Amino acid sequence: MPERARPIIPALILLLAGAALGGCSGGDFGRTRADFRNDDMHRWLGAEANGSVGMKASQFQLTEHERQLRDLAYQFIESPLSRPAWKSVFGDYQRLPAPWRQNVVFDRTAYGRNLIDEPHRSFASRYSLLIDHVRDDITRFEPFFATAAQVIALDCKRSASLKAIADVSPRERADAVARMEENALIVQWVQVSLERRISSYRWALERLVIQAPDGMAADAERQINELARLAGTTPPAACQAAVAVSKG
Repeated sequence: MPERARPIIPALILLLAGAALGGCSGGDFGRTRADFRNDDMHRWLGAEANGSVGMKASQFQLTEHERQLRDLAYQFIESPLSRPAWKSVFGDYQRLPAPWRQNVVFDRTAYGRNLIDEPHRSFASRYSLLIDHVRDDITRFEPFFATAAQVIALDCKRSASLKAIADVSPRERADAVARMEENALIVQWVQVSLERRISSYRWALERLVIQAPDGMAADAERQINELARLAGTTPPAACQAAVAVSKG
């Protein structure tokens, strides 16, 4: 009697299930999947900033400007990529601790070591990638700075309204003050992140020059100096209701 063919449906189901589970961890080539993105995906920045200095987060919904502030801030707060995105198994999105956490350690050599240690990358491409990262930061700076100024200006109006309106409930007042504190701390967080990025870029450039001197180093240095100039721009002043903490 001929042997019956084994059913292929269970194997097919397992194959499809594996593909579905694999797709849950990240999008194509490690990018964050679109269905994991939402309008408030960076809302946690405010809660983390306030929580890192012992304050509660606001329960108010984000305004459009506040949402944009957080979206633009995250581009500076996350570490600049120095490895191909496809090497990230679980996608590239991470929630990061605020710099005021006591257990946060900044390693200015990490970016440069990852940049230089990539075995399949030529030194010319390493210089190019460094320059691209710095230029990206320069391009992002003006939109963030303009949004931050707008948010802080609106917070100053909010602060004035708290003094003028008599029947503000304690809960409303606490949430309003907490939101102003969040916004001010996020701006300071970006300042700290920019200073750290510049330090990391300089370390990486110095090591590239030592290992493989190239005319591209001059362009990289010009870009880093321009970013440092922008980072030294006076940030919008927070209102009195908002907090100010040391950059650390």
